[in-house]
Amino acid sequence: MAGIRNLVIVLGDQLDRGLSALDDYDPEQDVVWMAENQTEATHVWCHKKRLVLFFAAMRHHRDDLCARGYRVWYHALDVDGRRDSGVDFVAILTTAVRELGPKRLVMTECGDYRVQRVLADCAKHHDLPLQVRPDRHFYCRLEAFNDWADARGSLTLEYFYRWMRRTEHILMVGDQPEGGQWNFDKQNRQTFGRDGPGELPPLRRFRPDAITRAVIDMVAARFDGHPGHIESFDLPVTPEEARTALRDFIDHRLALFGDYQDALWTDMPFAYHSRLSAALNLHLIGPRECVDAAIAAYESGKAPLNSVEGYIRQLLGWREFVRGLYWHEMPAYAGRNALRAELPVPRGYWDGDTDMACVADAMRNVVDNGYAHHIQRLMVLGLFALVAGVHPYRFHEWHMAMYLDAIDWASLPNSLGMSQFGDGGLLGTKPYCASGNYINKMSNYCKHCRFDYKQASGDKACPITTLYWDFLDRNLEAFRDNRRMVFQVKNLERKRADTELMAAIRRQARTLRQQIEDGERI
Repeated sequence: MAGIRNLVIVLGDQLDRGLSALDDYDPEQDVVWMAENQTEATHVWCHKKRLVLFFAAMRHHRDDLCARGYRVWYHALDVDGRRDSGVDFVAILTTAVRELGPKRLVMTECGDYRVQRVLADCAKHHDLPLQVRPDRHFYCRLEAFNDWADARGSLTLEYFYRWMRRTEHILMVGDQPEGGQWNFDKQNRQTFGRDGPGELPPLRRFRPDAITRAVIDMVAARFDGHPGHIESFDLPVTPEEARTALRDFIDHRLALFGDYQDALWTDMPFAYHSRLSAALNLHLIGPRECVDAAIAAYESGKAPLNSVEGYIRQLLGWREFVRGLYWHEMPAYAGRNALRAELPVPRGYWDGDTDMACVADAMRNVVDNGYAHHIQRLMVLGLFALVAGVHPYRFHEWHMAMYLDAIDWASLPNSLGMSQFGDGGLLGTKPYCASGNYINKMSNYCKHCRFDYKQASGDKACPITTLYWDFLDRNLEAFRDNRRMVFQVKNLERKRADTELMAAIRRQARTLRQQIEDGERI
């Protein structure tokens, strides 16, 4: 095979049969390069189920490519590591370059700035041209996003979303939105009430085949010390399985997704959410297929507009927006820390060991499934980290480690920006902070918790409530001129009028923050 034309790089989050890097592929002249590697598996301390998902999906994609006539140079991790040709991208790619002697490297736009730079530097080291092609998986090309962003003084999701709806003519009647309004947020904040959610539709699960079972055995042997569980692995790892999961969501959960997308309940890991984000971010299924299926459900009367619009907003709005913002702002974005937060991620975020009922329940989902739906992420785990003062990039690294769907382009804006306000309001115009009262309103957690969500000081004080007031107090000057924080600032000023209470809150917050700093249980 020496002296080939193109060595075509396919990364673990690019498992798309129509990948642009494969355009003009010639089996007589070109070879596809894919690699599992130790460094990417341990760059952050990855959840075991995340490792199984990536490696199993990659191996299935390799076999699919081979069956369709592609020649694939594939580096697989084995159980004991004795056959590894290197630990990172550079070492493994160097081995392939020396064996195959390509004239050019070809790839599709990467999902991680760091990996893109590593591959570019490797190509330069070998004096090889590197052609980077657009990623057609997304609706909005990066050049189009940059043009849109550069023409505005500030980046606002709502305006981007409307622009995308008009551009793609999705849920539009002429130049106006279907139903006469752009979003249905007010209809999509229902709670389950005191009786709870009742019987939920069962989730479509997938039995591991021989390829996936081999990966499970490898991960169990090689990454035994990593967090999470893999015994119940049941995720889609092929495009066919991803489409089956999409049909199941459309048929059984989309209709009520809108109403209850923000609702929380004990031992309810998935509710009416699709659990498709990991398959989407690995490119096993595309956003157009998901959007088209949701629109078809609306047009056929199977799902109401508030649910369909809410789902489409996540795909066409939020997902495209954070990807564009990531590449528009990198690499400086990763270093932002507007509130100068410095604490480590709480110890309980790795194992779920805490007396806080809301955090414990959300973390059971993360440890067991490598998943939490967006309200668990933002308004439970993200909220506690925010008000405590966790360093935003450390929180992003934890997010990358523990969530199956975490790719850098998606994780960094969502965790550092949206969740932890590390970008100072570039992504979200205000921090998503709240007291324990929000958790009580949206869930049943507080009924089963040893802490009292109403109390900010004392033995039974809710840590979220204590730290919420301390967070506002610590960062008052940063929020004073924020028009969306007027209500919170006024409430804080009233709280400060009671100097004795405020002093008690500050003392208790210092103790909690020191416990997090010292890695103690809360």
